[in-house]
Amino acid sequence: MEWLKEAVDYGIIGLLVLMSIIAIGIAIERFLMYRNIRPADFTDKQSLELTLTGRLHIIATIGSNAPYIGLLGTVLGIMLTFYTMGREGFMDTNRIMVGLALALKATAIGLLVAIPSVVLYNVLLRKAKVIITTWEIADGRKRV
Repeated sequence: MEWLKEAVDYGIIGLLVLMSIIAIGIAIERFLMYRNIRPADFTDKQSLELTLTGRLHIIATIGSNAPYIGLLGTVLGIMLTFYTMGREGFMDTNRIMVGLALALKATAIGLLVAIPSVVLYNVLLRKAKVIITTWEIADGRKRV
């Protein structure tokens, strides 16, 4: 069962760190793209909307799934603690509490990934909607 500890420490937490890096990278790319986009260059709303919302779904997916991946790590860590307790028989309560605390770190890291990802997704989506609305207003003036 020692492999399970390694799977939680390196597998689950490593995956959460990777997801965080991906979400931040996409958010930075989107912010830079929004800053440099010229809505007047687009002839229709759909193409502008597709350009603005590209890859936002990845940030949303990371934000919604990170807590579950963290929870999986916690469940595996608790299973490992109970397995160790059962194998060794009597255990010191300090070792049990340390094992459970370490298991909960996966949930904490999952939340630390999810919360900023959801915030970034909402900020970027709002910015995209503002750009689209600005384009619609400008397009409406051209037609009148």
